[in-house]
Amino acid sequence: MTKAFILDRLQQYWLLGRFHKPIGIFILLWPALWALWVAADGTPDKLVLFVFCAGVVLMRAAGCVINDYADREIDPHVARTHQRPMATGLVSPKEALILFVVLCLIAFGLVLLLNLYTILLSFIAAFLAASYPFMKRYTHLPQAYLGMAFGFAVPMAFSAQTNQIPLVAWLMYGAVMLWALVYDTMYAMVDKDDDLKIGVKSTAILFGDKDREIMGVLQLIILGLLLAIGQIQQLGGFYYAGLLGGAGLFAYQQKLIFYRHKEDCFKAFLNSNWFGFVIFAGIFLDYWLNN
Repeated sequence: MTKAFILDRLQQYWLLGRFHKPIGIFILLWPALWALWVAADGTPDKLVLFVFCAGVVLMRAAGCVINDYADREIDPHVARTHQRPMATGLVSPKEALILFVVLCLIAFGLVLLLNLYTILLSFIAAFLAASYPFMKRYTHLPQAYLGMAFGFAVPMAFSAQTNQIPLVAWLMYGAVMLWALVYDTMYAMVDKDDDLKIGVKSTAILFGDKDREIMGVLQLIILGLLLAIGQIQQLGGFYYAGLLGGAGLFAYQQKLIFYRHKEDCFKAFLNSNWFGFVIFAGIFLDYWLNN
């Protein structure tokens, strides 16, 4: 193998894992950080923090790889995805599966540094991540399933930090599940026309003309769950300022999707990263300045 060949393979694997689009990493990372900071009262264990940050990067990439493997017959027919490495034939299905396994094994090696409870939970997380890409063939709720997969970092973070999963962890898990359902529905609105043509299911299709209203209700529930977490943990003004900022971002996202223009729906999805950030900023500042 020549150096040029190896570099080309690495570049295609980099693109396949979406390392060049880090927003997906951040959207997955914010809930893990919410959970770690709340579970540890603002001072998470450094090893646990490292494992979760590195694990999020690896598992997000693994999720992208298995998603493209599952959609290798679909992506060539969707405007947004037809240039992905597997859709163009630049990466073979066998290569994708090998890359997926390697990424998962590295991530599992990191999990082995944590307690037994978290190691056992990681098998559930891996199953959810690996099976999610196939859900769009069987249900109109793949976005809800994605929420289950993405949100599982929350109970894992609590188990890693405290060796237990209290009520507040499940409330946060519920908030993250619904948050992922909302922002991935915005994402699915971009592909709605293509999905209808090829028979792919999504909540954007299921919700129909009531999509904005349903997402608005879900956003209110998310804020309510986060408010309950603040009450249980006796968090202060910085946390509630973060919630207020998050509510403002939700309102902005509703404005963006009002006319269902594809470009604006995608902007709304991208804006979700800032929601995750402002909630974490509120949690971080509250513990840092009040401890």
